[in-house]
Amino acid sequence: MKRVTGIGGIFFNAKDPVALRAWYRQHLGIDVQPWGGTAFTWTDEAGNPAGGTTVWSIGAADGGHFAPSHSTFMVNYRVDDLAALLQALRDEGCNVLEKTDDSEYGKFGWVMDPEGNKIELWQPPPGQ
Repeated sequence: MKRVTGIGGIFFNAKDPVALRAWYRQHLGIDVQPWGGTAFTWTDEAGNPAGGTTVWSIGAADGGHFAPSHSTFMVNYRVDDLAALLQALRDEGCNVLEKTDDSEYGKFGWVMDPEGNKIELWQPPPGQ
């Protein structure tokens, strides 16, 4: 079974998310949208869309989305078969969080790494 197939997103929290977003916009040219981040569209060598995106987002440090982790970041990894991977991780003794989410954006599950960082696993909807 193929496990991680790419990075779907990078999320991090900030004490002052508005100021930090402005810094990234000004100094690195990231097109930060009103929702707090941007989606980088994948392209091939010629610059043509290649059927995927990587989300980059800054949220408020008190948001709670990373709980039970106390880390200031979370990486979202793309996977082909979320249910099979979560079961394999359970079988291997990993700390898989029981909550999963199935939405129009795909299927999501979470596991904690040995350092206490929450990792988001994402199975995109068909065609993405």
